[in-house]
Amino acid sequence: MLRVIDTETCDLQGGVVEIASVDIVDGKITNPMSHLVRPDRPISPQAMAIHRITEEMVADKPWIEEVVPHYQGSTWYVAHNASFDRRVLPEMNGEWICTMKLARRLWPGIKYSNMALYKSRKLNVATPPGLHHHRALYDCYITAALLIDIMNVSGWNADQMADITGRPALMTTFTFGKYRGKPVSEVAEKDPGYLRWLFNNLNSMSPELRLTLKHWLGE
Repeated sequence: MLRVIDTETCDLQGGVVEIASVDIVDGKITNPMSHLVRPDRPISPQAMAIHRITEEMVADKPWIEEVVPHYQGSTWYVAHNASFDRRVLPEMNGEWICTMKLARRLWPGIKYSNMALYKSRKLNVATPPGLHHHRALYDCYITAALLIDIMNVSGWNADQMADITGRPALMTTFTFGKYRGKPVSEVAEKDPGYLRWLFNNLNSMSPELRLTLKHWLGE
């Protein structure tokens, strides 16, 4: 199962005002979800002009931390320009796939917005009634149709798509702490408690370190 996710925000720095997702199961789009979200900053006029979500629409909505558990629990998250959605959301605990990067690899030299690709590839999907481009759930359907097309054309599986997206690689050697310069595999064998301590106590860690610790801890 691949979960296609999209956010609308207050500005280019973040402040989620809407989140939505659809799941792709056996090549079919299913399980649509969407929530309006109370943001942590004012909505910029530029953003409001694009998604048409107003302050009044989100004033009494839950915060993103209250809503995001509905969307967690997938092994794979897919987004168009995934680095943006990944940055503005809390940690999703899955691997990310970026349809923009996949499209650049497959079809060099064209326009890469999700709507431009949707049109140039002559795709067709039934979008939710009453919504428009730049509402999160509508855009999920566009990106999902694009992802299905990419998979059909390329034959790539989720692992290959994550690699093309730029999946973090496992660290081989510690670059900090009391085991600086030591192979991670050696520390995992001799002092697995240190890996567990790092995983539980480091408030911020690189994607590479998180992936490495989870790998060696069997999570």
